[in-house]
Amino acid sequence: MNYNETAAWLKARLPRNPKAAIILGTGLSDMAEAFDVITTIPYSEIPGFAQSTAPSHKGNLILADIQGETILFLQGRFHYYEGHSMQQVIFPTRVIAAMGIKTLIVTNAAGSLRKEMPPGTIVQITDHINFMGINPLVGANDDALGERFPSMNELYDPRYRDMCDTIAQSQDITTAKGVYLAVSGPSLETKAECSAFALIGADVVGMSTVPEVIAARHAGMRVLAYSIVTNYSNLFHSEAHSQEEIRHNAGIASGHLKQIISEFIRQL
Repeated sequence: MNYNETAAWLKARLPRNPKAAIILGTGLSDMAEAFDVITTIPYSEIPGFAQSTAPSHKGNLILADIQGETILFLQGRFHYYEGHSMQQVIFPTRVIAAMGIKTLIVTNAAGSLRKEMPPGTIVQITDHINFMGINPLVGANDDALGERFPSMNELYDPRYRDMCDTIAQSQDITTAKGVYLAVSGPSLETKAECSAFALIGADVVGMSTVPEVIAARHAGMRVLAYSIVTNYSNLFHSEAHSQEEIRHNAGIASGHLKQIISEFIRQL
């Protein structure tokens, strides 16, 4: 299935045109249901969409109303570690672009590489390091989407970031800023790997986001991204992490992140 065909399929079934799209990461799927839901379409019904198998990724496309604005939520994403090809991973992002949506908000759960970023911290992503061993744009370029060698300069939109900083301050919500490093997974990172990642400038580490963000920039979309720190990395954590711990800590901060995103959407 071609992403243009899927975009046309969705536009024919959605009662409103979305102003922006939001990809919800681990532990954050419930955020979409906190708003006024207009339409829900399971991924299993959408042509070309894979099935999400990661814990807490519900696998629904949700159209919702946020303060009078229509927003498209992807309730769960596809990860490279699930065995999906990189083209499958970025397929929803390209569908969003083909629908004419110009703003993409990406969220994820991440491990902290900095002592001053404990679990529960909301981190505004300022840049990223692709350590996945693959780039989603490898292969024939689709000139209708974007150029062969897209710039990654100021990939995370400075104006959007400033808007959200002002919103967070006005609502007394503390956020941090950081560089996100993406690995392929699914094994969690070793202590030596975490030490190396911190040394080269990463602040948080995870297994997603970078492919979608690269695909979004290639298609000319503006991007805002946040990580919720769900655990300390092995640099500071002596015990094995559990998925229950990760989802619990994601839930703690998701309420504040919802407030920031809600007001950001209103101001767009």
